[in-house]
Amino acid sequence: MAEQKIVVIGAGIAGLVAALQLAHAGRDVTICEAAAAPGGKLRQMLAGGMAIDAGPTVFTLKPIFDDIFSTVGEILEDHLTLTPLACLARHGWEDGTKLDLSTDAARSEAAIGEFAGPEAARGYRAFAQRSAEVFETLDASFMQRPQPGLLGLMRRADLGGLMKISPFTSLWEELGKYFSDPKLRQLFGRYATYCGASPFTAPATLLLIAHAEQRGVWTIEGGMHRLATVLTALAQARGAQFHYGRKVAEITSQNGKASGVILADGEAIAADAVIANADVAALDAGLFGVAAKAAVAGMMSGAKRSLSAMTWAIQGASTGFELAHHNVFFSKDYKAEFADIAAGRLPADPTIYVCAPQPGAYFCLINAPANGDAPGGGGDEECLSLVLNKLQNCGLTITPQSTARTGAKEFNQLFPATGGALYGRALTGWRDSFQRPGSKTKLPGLYLAGGSVHPGPGLPMAAMSGSLAAMEVLRAPGSDKKSAPAAMPGGISTPSAMTAPMR
Repeated sequence: MAEQKIVVIGAGIAGLVAALQLAHAGRDVTICEAAAAPGGKLRQMLAGGMAIDAGPTVFTLKPIFDDIFSTVGEILEDHLTLTPLACLARHGWEDGTKLDLSTDAARSEAAIGEFAGPEAARGYRAFAQRSAEVFETLDASFMQRPQPGLLGLMRRADLGGLMKISPFTSLWEELGKYFSDPKLRQLFGRYATYCGASPFTAPATLLLIAHAEQRGVWTIEGGMHRLATVLTALAQARGAQFHYGRKVAEITSQNGKASGVILADGEAIAADAVIANADVAALDAGLFGVAAKAAVAGMMSGAKRSLSAMTWAIQGASTGFELAHHNVFFSKDYKAEFADIAAGRLPADPTIYVCAPQPGAYFCLINAPANGDAPGGGGDEECLSLVLNKLQNCGLTITPQSTARTGAKEFNQLFPATGGALYGRALTGWRDSFQRPGSKTKLPGLYLAGGSVHPGPGLPMAAMSGSLAAMEVLRAPGSDKKSAPAAMPGGISTPSAMTAPMR
């Protein structure tokens, strides 16, 4: 048969993984990226000549990436230099209290005992066990399935296993079972924001994020964006063609099947399959044409936008508070903070994330509403003064020499039709976890990948979505079956069929 031609829209992490695996399987792969460089949300910003990671800031769930590299006959450590972090995060409050969480659970338990007493330490031990149960329950039975759904999960996990994930309880309520100390509840409630959600509405299934971090956190020498450049180079070495500054205007169809794309400059590229590594909201809004809009019809039904953010890359100096790589400075009133965001305004007293990747470089982030496409939305340019003042109240003085800012308005320009939402569908209740679309659409030959589709946002999950999309392309009728995976994916903790080397 003729060589199968694939077009991948978007060179974010999911698009890069899909392109690499498909090129390795012998497909003719073309990647069209509107930006000038690969990475998507895995991006850097320049401040005072310093390139500072302004998206994901650490590397987690390493086995997922080990398997992705193994799929194409490579070893991750041959291409990336990873450094493990002993401190998961350093946390601070305006009253001067501090708490470090460690990748060593025993050290974290001891630190929590010293921070809030022996009952809190016992609560953390039980919390850690529960988060591991949730992770293990959802791993093979849900996260690594290409077409997810609650009914499918119920078929693969018994009722007792399903109840272990507490799908009908909010994360905030669940945390109250383990922590009576309000600071600890606030600290662990922050895991909801990793998915762009409020801890007061997000389901307790997000406990799994705590266990994912407990499995290890690394930095990448040269910055996180190095992962994108390495995946790009590996795909190019296998024949994938990258076209930057080439925006896709339409996904075309012929005879009831995806047939390629038309670029904004009018050039048409024919394809046997198309992978859209774009937010589903963009397809649903018609930004890729009527065929793509019809292909995702109903997939955004009832969806609310996840959180956006206000971020600053800062080149400068700091004094006072001794910074780790990850640092979090909490608001005085968590409920008030998320009430402000729900009302469409920046929080008056925000929780501030500060990453300190190298001396003189800082990345600061606060959660924000996804209103970057609304009149007057997108935030306050003077917000940095509020952030710096609050940090000073927590004992940290940052003196900027150069800054680069991104708010909801800019994120909406980078990722159209999202309003700046960075995590796809908001998790506002138990159903939302099971309503993200899978790899397939209603249009044969059109597949989805990225943080807005299953298994969800975050670097490892988006990478996994790229693998799932590639697997579906290779399993589709008309594809060369000799290079398609032989079985459905297995668990993250062990090599899976999805990530075994393709024959």
